[in-house]
Amino acid sequence: MKDSERKDIWLVVVNVFAASKKAGSVWKKAAVMLDDAGVRYKAMFTGGQDNAIAISRKASARGYRKFIAVGGDGTVHDVLNGIAEYVHSSSDSLISDYTLGVLPVGSGNDWVKSTGVPKDICGAVEVIASGHTGQQDVVRVEILDPSSSDSVPLSTSYMANVGGVGLDARVCEIVNRKKEQGRRGKKLYVSALLYCIRHRVPVRARILCDGQEIFSGRYLSLAFGVGKYSGGGMRQTPLAELGDGLLDITVIPDISIWTIAKEVPRLFTGTFHKVGVLTMAKCREVLVLPDGEADAEPVEVDGEVVGRAPVRMTVLDDRINVIMPDLH
Repeated sequence: MKDSERKDIWLVVVNVFAASKKAGSVWKKAAVMLDDAGVRYKAMFTGGQDNAIAISRKASARGYRKFIAVGGDGTVHDVLNGIAEYVHSSSDSLISDYTLGVLPVGSGNDWVKSTGVPKDICGAVEVIASGHTGQQDVVRVEILDPSSSDSVPLSTSYMANVGGVGLDARVCEIVNRKKEQGRRGKKLYVSALLYCIRHRVPVRARILCDGQEIFSGRYLSLAFGVGKYSGGGMRQTPLAELGDGLLDITVIPDISIWTIAKEVPRLFTGTFHKVGVLTMAKCREVLVLPDGEADAEPVEVDGEVVGRAPVRMTVLDDRINVIMPDLH
């Protein structure tokens, strides 16, 4: 098959480990639906030599430009990262050359809440078959070398939805550990959040947005996102828009456990931005600089822990196409 032909065929990346390894059986049903809808595709599966990042990166090099992630938010994250890694290393493609869709199989499925893609497979297949797309921002997340004054990146990843530093990332560490034990469900996030709140450890950092300091001092958690939803439906960045070219920032300072307990319900009602003690901002680049090694909190991106602060988050100039319903 020629590269020119591959660009019009969907490359389906099936994460066989998603949803307690139920993704494979879900995919069999989805494949029949795609066939019935006349959607042309080639399916590839994790679990062999390559993970979803490697599959997507290699497929991009072979000329594929349309991808479907079969799994949860972690699978969407990995497919996007494979695409972005190839684009970063190549001179013959842009992020905007690519289209990303999803057949949601995971436990959280937060990204589809912002795109409007139905969580049921039948509805998601219909959206893919319709071919309607929008565009969304992609964020480059760089873990920086704390010993370098030149902000040298130690590692780079790319974000499709929401990430965090501090308490938010600690919640993800616990949830991911529970998932590895086969546990699922929204209660995982809530119980992990409550545990981390009870055992909170405020740290010190400076936070700069587009070069301007917006916060300095002790904080519990920082959330940054282009999407609204994370952690199974929580809205830490409730005013975020997928394609406005900006990263939404929410800083939770060092506040009492009673204040936290009172405001937690707002995480699920979309009114978290009304909590007066928060620092909130919109910008294209965020820099989180911990005061010292003891303040170097973990960083999570789309639910995956990628390192520890200092960290720099930058909205790319180019946007990726995403499959979403036509609501007009």
